[in-house]
Amino acid sequence: MAVKYASAKPEDVKFMEVAMEEARKGLAEGGIPIGSCLVIDGKVVGKGHNQRVQKESPTLHGEIHCLEEAGRLKAKDYERATLYTTLSPCPMCSGAIRLFKIPRVVLAENVNFLGDEELLSKEGVELINLNSKEAIEMMKTFIETHKELWFEDIAI
Repeated sequence: MAVKYASAKPEDVKFMEVAMEEARKGLAEGGIPIGSCLVIDGKVVGKGHNQRVQKESPTLHGEIHCLEEAGRLKAKDYERATLYTTLSPCPMCSGAIRLFKIPRVVLAENVNFLGDEELLSKEGVELINLNSKEAIEMMKTFIETHKELWFEDIAI
C-alpha cells in the first residue's frame, strides 16, 4: 500500500518550526537532532527532542519526550491533536501515535529514515510530509558524522 500524503495547512510550517527548534536544541546538546511538538486547537501543548544521549535513555525519542512534556491529557484532547516531528516516526513513536489515536501527523522529512508511515496511514492517520530541505540536510549531516550513534538510535 502506498502512503498518500495530505496537503499541508498554512499553520503547519509555523508549528514545524517549533519542532525544528527542538531538533536544533538536541543537536546543540550533543544529541540526535529530532524534535517534535504537539498542537491542540492551535496551541503548542508539548514539545520535546530526542534525548537518548543526554539522558542515557533507550526510549526518549523526540515524539515520546514531547508527549511526556504535554502531560496527562484526556482521550478527546488527543483526538483534536496534530503531532509535528522532524523525522518520519519510528515503530515505537508510531505506536504512541496509534495508542493515543492522534489523527494527524506532520513530518519534516522521510528521506533519511522511513518509519511506520504505511501502518499509520492504514490506521487512518492523516500524514503530511513537508520535505524540509533544512531537516533533510541536518539529519543527513548528522548521520554521516555520527553513524554509530545513529545506528544505535534506530536499533541496527
